[in-house]
Amino acid sequence: MGDFKNLVETVNPATEQKLDSYPCMNDAAVTEAIEACHDAHREWRKRSFSERAGVLCSIAGTLQQHKEPLARLMTDEMGKLLSQSFDEVDLCAAICEYAAEQAPEVLASQRRSLITGGTARVSFQPLGVVYGIQPWNYPAYQVVRYALASLAAGNGVLLKHASNVTGTGQQLQAIFNEAGLPDGLFRALVIGHEQSRAVIKHPLVRGVTLTGSAAAGREIGKQAGAALKKTVLELGSNDAYLVLEDADIDHAVKHAVQGRIYNNGETCIAAKRFIVTQPVYQCFRDAFVEAMDAVRLGDPTAEDSELGPMARSDLREKLHDQVQDSVEAGASVLCGGALPDRTGFYYPATVLEDVGPGQPAYTEELFGPVASLIVAKDRRDAMRIANDSRFGLGGGIFSADEDAAIALAEDHFDTGMVFINRFGLADPAMPFGGVKDSGYGREHGGFGLREFVNVKAVAT
Repeated sequence: MGDFKNLVETVNPATEQKLDSYPCMNDAAVTEAIEACHDAHREWRKRSFSERAGVLCSIAGTLQQHKEPLARLMTDEMGKLLSQSFDEVDLCAAICEYAAEQAPEVLASQRRSLITGGTARVSFQPLGVVYGIQPWNYPAYQVVRYALASLAAGNGVLLKHASNVTGTGQQLQAIFNEAGLPDGLFRALVIGHEQSRAVIKHPLVRGVTLTGSAAAGREIGKQAGAALKKTVLELGSNDAYLVLEDADIDHAVKHAVQGRIYNNGETCIAAKRFIVTQPVYQCFRDAFVEAMDAVRLGDPTAEDSELGPMARSDLREKLHDQVQDSVEAGASVLCGGALPDRTGFYYPATVLEDVGPGQPAYTEELFGPVASLIVAKDRRDAMRIANDSRFGLGGGIFSADEDAAIALAEDHFDTGMVFINRFGLADPAMPFGGVKDSGYGREHGGFGLREFVNVKAVAT
């Protein structure tokens, strides 16, 4: 397989101090893990839905038992506020319980009458081993989101986690095993990119899912497509939130700030572009800038901190370059926009105005606490600007007329998700995924349970 290294080291982004190191797997160990996962899947798929559900609910309980150390590990590894790490563990437990509850209904065989005469059944059979390549921004949630649906369907699961959250991946494996998941059925691999290519090509690996950038999605999609493997790609975005002329401005500002700085702004579905109609632009801008400028940047474990550090130094450098490039192309900084003189990979809550085509703040994803303000003539113009993006994951509308906002969302917003008078967070009951450069496939809402199954027709 190649690309073998000795160690992966993790670093605390708040202190810049080394956390831990983890030995990388050699090629023989990777092959052994794939084969063990396949063997475990062959037994796991024989279990009834109720037996699988019992283990999934046990995982939910075990996650809660280990909530404190898991949450602190996530915060230490990638810098999110500790309170949000606790929330993430709660969400993971809810996903486990939802998958256990929904799988028997969503994956139940269906009886059908044939147009040509006779009867038939449609069954949903597990594919086999599903390989997930996951990012660092939600170190537990991103894993649980795809893994629990795959496990509920009877598949085995392999994980290649982002290197800076290697510890979280290892801890999740330990939690799953402690909860009673068969040994080898879920395995966190500590491997390099060339080894990952070999995993995708391996004949026992039947599906590949990635959460990451559009560039990463194209590369993984190319590799998986060449090997004829089913894929789900959940990629980046530059989500637009419309503030219409009838919006409650105080409410819109409150949720706009939360939507931009939640998880330190490092969220694919974060509110990023704020497109405000002319009549309320000045009012929204002034209140929004005041609120963003007041956001408290600090230690993510401190109760009074509202914004922690970015996950890595290179990510902060890229974000700052995007801000500077946008300013050089005509944007204005209304608050923030400067690198703090302190230890840690911190970046302040930042607001850019005069944002337009050709600027990174308009065309690219700014993966950090930077908001772009764009003025629109009216709601039609606002919708045009919102859809003027290669991305299509989520978006939002602030308006007093909820029915009109829903109609606008359903008929015109070219995204996979739209949130009315609130900012977007994942919910186990609702489908999660996008269109265009934001990828394809859906997770959550029962839809993820059918992504990696063989939809089999049996006619009599």
